[in-house]
Amino acid sequence: MESPLNNSAATVVDLFCGAGGLSCGFMNAGFEVVQAIDHWAPAVETYRRNNGTHGSFGEIDATMSLPRSTVIAGGPPCQGFSSAGHRRDDDDRNSLVLEFAKIIAANRPDAFVFENVEGFLTGADGTFVLELLNTVIDAGYWVHIRKVNAANFGVPQHRKRVIAIGGRGWAPDFPKATHRAFGAPGAELANERHLPYCPSIGDALAGLPPAAIRDCNVADTCHQFVPLDGDDAARAKMLKQGQCMRDLPSELWHESYERRANRRVKDGTPTERRGGAPAGLRRLRADEPSKAITGGALRDFLHPTDDRMLTERECAVLQTFGPDYQFSGTQAERIQQIGNAVPPRMAEAIASCLMNGLGSCRPTDDCDGRLLSFIPTLSNGMSPILQRVVDRVQRRFSRETTVLVQKQLWD
Repeated sequence: MESPLNNSAATVVDLFCGAGGLSCGFMNAGFEVVQAIDHWAPAVETYRRNNGTHGSFGEIDATMSLPRSTVIAGGPPCQGFSSAGHRRDDDDRNSLVLEFAKIIAANRPDAFVFENVEGFLTGADGTFVLELLNTVIDAGYWVHIRKVNAANFGVPQHRKRVIAIGGRGWAPDFPKATHRAFGAPGAELANERHLPYCPSIGDALAGLPPAAIRDCNVADTCHQFVPLDGDDAARAKMLKQGQCMRDLPSELWHESYERRANRRVKDGTPTERRGGAPAGLRRLRADEPSKAITGGALRDFLHPTDDRMLTERECAVLQTFGPDYQFSGTQAERIQQIGNAVPPRMAEAIASCLMNGLGSCRPTDDCDGRLLSFIPTLSNGMSPILQRVVDRVQRRFSRETTVLVQKQLWD
């Protein structure tokens, strides 16, 4: 059995580090990042530009050599699970979840943190969830896995993510909400009334200077926009805060939007199963948190009050990167880095909670692993596919835990 950690010695390896959001949060919480690795060169350049030479380029797999660290953290590429694109259970990127789990088992840090999109929960009917849990629990880790909203950690954005936190032979706490979320269906389920409201878009963007027209001679080239014209300008002029493409006359719909909106009708999907049309272009509300920032934010989101799209800098600030954080690569590469990132403010809340636990824990290899909690939703209802995943997890880990969905278990 090991002695409790001296917090001044807390270190972390950040796998799939991207632009560095997770590392930023851990550093703000007092950790030293000893290595950060990604296989995408523009992201590594961004990381090193802002966070130091410990950022490195390389492929990530279970055979790699890593420095000893207190924590290994990471978010394997998630596009194979993401609802923002075409979900594919056979996407090669999905196998990186298992590689991450094998890395934890091989390197045996005192704790680990895993982050992914909410679609991870239901990919392949829960197979990826079980691959992660089976591997780390068999290696002796005590694990929480829960879906959270970044807005509950002070991020001015509704961003639902899956977080897994594990301790080697010890039970880490799961971070409690620090803010009340609002402005989206179900946002209040994780709230406590005494908490402050999370910042709105207006709050978050208030400190930025006015955006400049593209190619102007300004210091921050990420805070520029291309003026809208033609139908794009007409759409922007008509859309009020909170409205989206479906609120426009059909003659102003994008061709791609009309095709997606009618796809299920043409495919013969029954009316009761069609759901609503996609949002398409949307004007954000200044008095609410943003919708989730993704790699498509520059084409999807109108500024709340200006007739233009959001700028890269505004997207980065809504992700809680500092206003001076510099991104490398083409515009498409920069916004993809921003959209893929773990919000530093949420990462800091997770890291701070973990740091507190590491100060008194005694990691050990003498205990069997266990699932401490699995909270895939705070709602009383579940989709059929999520219910199947819950059933699979319950069958596999019924001796260790009960699947928890009650609100009070978040609080």
